[in-house]
Amino acid sequence: MDTFYVSVPDSTLGAALLALGVPENVRVIEWDMTGPAPRAHLDVVVPPYMSLVSSLRHLEGVTTRLIQSQSIGYDGVAEVLGEGRVFANAASVHEASTAELTLGLVLASQRGIDDFVRAAQGGRWAPAWHQSLADRTVLLVGYGGVARAIEERLVPFEVEILRVARTARRDERGSVFAVTSLGDLLPRADVVVVAVPLSEETTRLVDAGFLAAMPDHSLLVNVARGRVVDTDAILAEAESGRLRFALDVTDPEPLPAGHPLFALDNVLISPHVGGATSAMRPRMARLLIDQIARLVRGEAPRNVVLG
Repeated sequence: MDTFYVSVPDSTLGAALLALGVPENVRVIEWDMTGPAPRAHLDVVVPPYMSLVSSLRHLEGVTTRLIQSQSIGYDGVAEVLGEGRVFANAASVHEASTAELTLGLVLASQRGIDDFVRAAQGGRWAPAWHQSLADRTVLLVGYGGVARAIEERLVPFEVEILRVARTARRDERGSVFAVTSLGDLLPRADVVVVAVPLSEETTRLVDAGFLAAMPDHSLLVNVARGRVVDTDAILAEAESGRLRFALDVTDPEPLPAGHPLFALDNVLISPHVGGATSAMRPRMARLLIDQIARLVRGEAPRNVVLG
C-alpha cells in the first residue's frame, strides 16, 4: 500500500492525531508552512490555525489531495487557493466552543457581569438591576452550524428564538426567515446574535440602518467576522448609549490599542477566541482521522467548500 502523507502545522496537533491511531501507511509530518515543503506531494495539508490565507501561498509546486483548514470560515481562500485544489473547512470542530462563548457574552452583558467586575476591581459593592435572558427575544442572524449550536444552548434559558438565513424555510422548530425579513424582525429583538459567514453579501450587513432598527438598550453580539459590521456605525450607537455590544470579532482586527470601543462600558470585547478552547485539538484530530480514512478508502472527504 502506498504511503499516505499528512502535514500538520505543530507538534500538538500531530500528537493528538497519533494518539488516536493512524493506519500503518500514514506518515504524519510537521510543517508550519513558513518554509519549503517537506515533500513535493502531500495527501493532506493542515495549515496553521490563525494564518490560513497567507500560508496557502507556500503550496506552490506541491501537489495535494486535500487542504484541511482548522477554521470554519474560509473568506479570502478562493483568491489564493490555486486551480485544482480541494479545500475543506473545520465544520464540527468549533461550533460548541463558539456557542459557549456566545452564551457567555450574552449572559455577561445581560446580567451586568462586566459592571460587577469593574466595581470589584475598584473595591466597591455595587448591586444593580439588570436585564434577564429569560423571557427575552433572541434573533439569530445566520443559521449555519454555529447558530444551530447557539440555539441548542439558548432553548433552556426560556427565550423566544427568531432565526434568519439567506432563504426562508421551515424545520421541526418552525420558521426560518429570509434575510429580507430583517427589517421586520430587528425591532422585536432584545438580543441579536450575528453568525453569518463573511461574503460579498454579508460584508457591512450590520450597518447604521440595521442598528437603527434595533430597540433601545438591546444587545448586538458578533461572533461572525469583523467586516460583517460597520465599526463606525457601532461606535456611534455605543457612544450614544442607545445600544449595547458584545464583540468577539472586530474590524480592524486586532482592534488597535486605545481604540474608543475599549473605553465604553456598554461594549464587551473578547479577542476572537470563539474556538480557542481545550475542545479544539481533540475535535480537529478526530476530523482528520475521518478525512484520512475516507481518502484512503477512495471516498470523498467531508466539509469540502472549495474545489
